Amino acid sequence: MKAYFKLLAILLITITFVGCKTENTDKELVKREQVFWYTSPAEDWDNALPIGNGRLGAMVFGNPINERIQLNEDSMWPGSDEWGNSKGTPEDLAEIRNLIKTGQVHLADSLIVERFSYKQVARSHQTMGDLFINFEDKKVENYTRKLNLSEAFVESNYDVDSYNVSQKIFSSAADDVLVVKISTTNPEGLNYDLKLSRPDDNGHKTVEVTTPNENTIKMNGMVTQYAGAVHSKPVEIDHGVKFETVLQVQNDSGTINNIEGGLSLKNVKDATIYIVCNTSFYTQDFKLKNIETLQKVNNSSYKEILKNHIEDYQRLYNRTSINLGNHELDSLPTNERLKRVKEGKEDINFAAKLFDYGRYLLISSSRPNTNPANLQGIWNKDIQAPWNADYHLNINLQMNYWLADVTNLSECHKPLFDLTDRLIERSKILAKEQYGMRGAISHHTTDLWGTPWMRAVKPYWGSWIHGGGWIAQHYWEHYRFTQDTVFLKERAYPAIKAYAEFYADWLVLDERDNTLVSVPETSPENSYLAADGKPAAVSYGNAMGHQIIREVFDNVLESASILGIEDAFTKSIREKRSNLHSGIKIGQDGRLMEWDRAYEEPEKGHRHISHLYALHPGDDITIKNPELFEAAKKTIQYRLDNGGAGPGWSRAWIINFFARLLDVNAVEEHIDLFLQRSVYGNLLDIHPPFQIDGNFGFTSGIAEALLQSHEGFLRILPALPNNWKNGNIKGLKARGNILVDISWKDGRLDQLVLKSPVKKTIKLVYGNIEKTIVLEANKSTTLNNILKE
Repeated sequence: MKAYFKLLAILLITITFVGCKTENTDKELVKREQVFWYTSPAEDWDNALPIGNGRLGAMVFGNPINERIQLNEDSMWPGSDEWGNSKGTPEDLAEIRNLIKTGQVHLADSLIVERFSYKQVARSHQTMGDLFINFEDKKVENYTRKLNLSEAFVESNYDVDSYNVSQKIFSSAADDVLVVKISTTNPEGLNYDLKLSRPDDNGHKTVEVTTPNENTIKMNGMVTQYAGAVHSKPVEIDHGVKFETVLQVQNDSGTINNIEGGLSLKNVKDATIYIVCNTSFYTQDFKLKNIETLQKVNNSSYKEILKNHIEDYQRLYNRTSINLGNHELDSLPTNERLKRVKEGKEDINFAAKLFDYGRYLLISSSRPNTNPANLQGIWNKDIQAPWNADYHLNINLQMNYWLADVTNLSECHKPLFDLTDRLIERSKILAKEQYGMRGAISHHTTDLWGTPWMRAVKPYWGSWIHGGGWIAQHYWEHYRFTQDTVFLKERAYPAIKAYAEFYADWLVLDERDNTLVSVPETSPENSYLAADGKPAAVSYGNAMGHQIIREVFDNVLESASILGIEDAFTKSIREKRSNLHSGIKIGQDGRLMEWDRAYEEPEKGHRHISHLYALHPGDDITIKNPELFEAAKKTIQYRLDNGGAGPGWSRAWIINFFARLLDVNAVEEHIDLFLQRSVYGNLLDIHPPFQIDGNFGFTSGIAEALLQSHEGFLRILPALPNNWKNGNIKGLKARGNILVDISWKDGRLDQLVLKSPVKKTIKLVYGNIEKTIVLEANKSTTLNNILKE
């Protein structure tokens, strides 16, 4: 290998950490490099590498002969805000409640679907299409491919005829453009064809591809779903979001000619390919928006666009850094390291990479003024994606955002609130029409259009009513982390209040104990054995539902108190809160009860452990009540002993659970199991198939193991894995808007650095040590001797 390539290889496989500062401001960016790298192209989609700017993304295969760059845009959805807002009546609800009361739960199960549900719905987020780059078939040597998390690009390098060829791809939020740079040291340049295409929709052509001039390809279309479904009946959705994708090439040499459906480049040494896409979801002038974006691009150089991209990205990514040491294996390709991990061999630094990967993926799939990350983030290759690649509200969407505030990416949380605000408006209509109640009710799934209605062919997964109540927690937690009272007043309080109003009307008197109970209730995707020994879904109040209702009531009252609101509404909520049926009960076997009564479970190792909501992401179960702590541990272990924690997101949730339980050994064990069982070759989460929530939940779990602030104070290194002997994490955010840097040596806290924008007194807990300190406004407070006091 030439000296050039030796140097390139060294740069590729070396991860450097340089001068990480404790004050994580936009002007004081932490400079470091974190990469995944491979020595062969991706053989399939599950090995391709993701890029994104929040809205516009791609999966890059890195094939040096027949390259495929699979494209995505986050608003590519069929249909519109059609199909109504509700189904069923308050009289239907009364009938179902009476059936449950009289023990006719199987009939209630069938009626809740028949009366209220839209049943099977097939209306999916879809791929934007593909860019294919077909090179001449020549012998390729010294191939490498990498994803650079530090600067957010995918690059491949290789030799052809002893000359270097490089391909660099990134998606810039700063300039709203996806960029492909192809260069060679060969003085004769390269020959290759560019083609844009999009899959057909059930035999229907989906785009018109044209080449209006010698350096441009346009792809115009409308998202449809001819194999769609609603009410479990086939429906041809022949309309949807309109879009235009434009590819433009800038070359320094050679020629470009039009070919059918694309462009042919000859003897080109250096080409920059710009791809823009806009849709009618964001603006009716989407074609004009493309023109404006390309005009801006054409007035800039590639170097300027790359510089803008890196600076914009690093303002978010560099706020937080983690270093666990153990970089010895960085010289191995990522696929070889993953193979070692899956064989059970230790690779501590691999967990740090996955932590950073989660942050990279959130920045790449959720930016202000985009749509929130869906089940696949923005990376979806299909016309009909698994589970519609939509927004599941019974954990998946929420898990996507657990890491946002704690890893100091609060801006990335905003798309969730934008979607939920739209959802609430339609949910208010549903609450009134379907249930005869005030406020808002959101079921277990929604999509781009903010659909509030129940969609389920089975009651055990679809008739759940607490999707909105769970998301209400995110409004409150975002305030707790940021202390943004404008957000609390204008967005959080109205949203939480809407769900509190619904719950206030929804609750009924339980004559068994004179408490207020929720009915009908289900526990997400799970069932119990009814009196006849057959599985049933609906029941009187269950654990998770009542835990969420209690939390919504508490959060709306605390929000009102902060805002100085005391009125008839707060008085009524306070009264109902005092009479609310408990959602936290310990059964005779020492486990927390999932339902209101003790039932046998047909699926003892169920992937959802919903009745531990109050442990995480809630905060009603803490070490202050050791009995509940022990019951929570038994609950998890029972699931695991019976084959639980199968999908990646479920394992990630368990890491978060055990972190809250301060169980160091279990956190270490399940971090290892996640790495061994829950990621593909490109390190995206295995459900299977791919779902992104596990990646996000893993990053959240690492943060929970190193810092917790949900109890009203800062708990430092609450569940540091035993094998993480030395390391540091910088730039985490605690509730109260406090930046936290932590260093440890030999498994013990070494240094703690805290910074707050306002003066405040806080309590710290590290193991059995408690300390109260005063933070001065905008000044870093460094503690080196907390262990000695």
